[in-house]
Amino acid sequence: MRFLPILVLLIGVAAFLGLSCIYIVDERKQALILEFGKVKEVKHEPGLYFKLPTPVNTVVFYEDRILPLETEDLEVTPLDNRRLVVNAFARWRIIDPQKFREAAQTEFNGSQRLGDILNARVRDVLGSVKSDAILSDERAPLMRQIREGSRGQAEALGVEIVDVRIRRADLPEQNLQATYNRMEAERAQEAADERARGREAAQVRRAEADRQAVELVSEARRESEIIRGVADAERNRVFAEAYGRDEEFFAFYRSLTAYEKALQGGNSTMVLSPDSDFFEYLKSDSSTSPVQ
Repeated sequence: MRFLPILVLLIGVAAFLGLSCIYIVDERKQALILEFGKVKEVKHEPGLYFKLPTPVNTVVFYEDRILPLETEDLEVTPLDNRRLVVNAFARWRIIDPQKFREAAQTEFNGSQRLGDILNARVRDVLGSVKSDAILSDERAPLMRQIREGSRGQAEALGVEIVDVRIRRADLPEQNLQATYNRMEAERAQEAADERARGREAAQVRRAEADRQAVELVSEARRESEIIRGVADAERNRVFAEAYGRDEEFFAFYRSLTAYEKALQGGNSTMVLSPDSDFFEYLKSDSSTSPVQ
């Protein structure tokens, strides 16, 4: 019975040593086997493994899954000096645990250093384009450019950047009202320009219509003068022909026409000399000699 506590102690020590020689690598993890603090072996495949007991060999586990990285709001200044507040996120994984341990030690430190790399790259890429490119469909190529530009520095940490996305790109709060006012002024200027172009087009159309109206009226007047001249010529020809056939009748007809024109419009008073020939046919009972 005196040896029972010693036996129990020996069994406990043996069990501890046995358990410290066994470790399990989960499918979501990858392991580094350290020998007196130095990397001896890397285990990527899941399973049950054996090692020398602690403190000769120790095991450090790192995630083998894709990890998220949320960046803080970052203020960038594109080429057009329109400041934007950008929020981005990334997906990354540890591809070289040994290099990662040498560069960052822990996953927290690694995410901090990777965030600094991404922030610097976001500033460089978004600062080389105008804000319209960041706020349009051209954002996708910019995100690929950020990812590819960050991979070199990330590989030095033993990390692979899987993807980078810009979640939000907004104007700073203090600039929103000024931007709204500027946009309103720009739209008002565009409307004024459009109205000015409309007025100019209307003036051109009116001037063209006035010109065509003048041309049409002038052409109509020219044609009417031609027709009137032809008619006058025909009338004169008829008069001349009538005069040649019967001079006395032609004289009588011309006198009647003169009476009609002189006495129209309610004016029946005329002052003439007593021996005037104007009323020759009104004073004579004969068509050949006037009455004395």
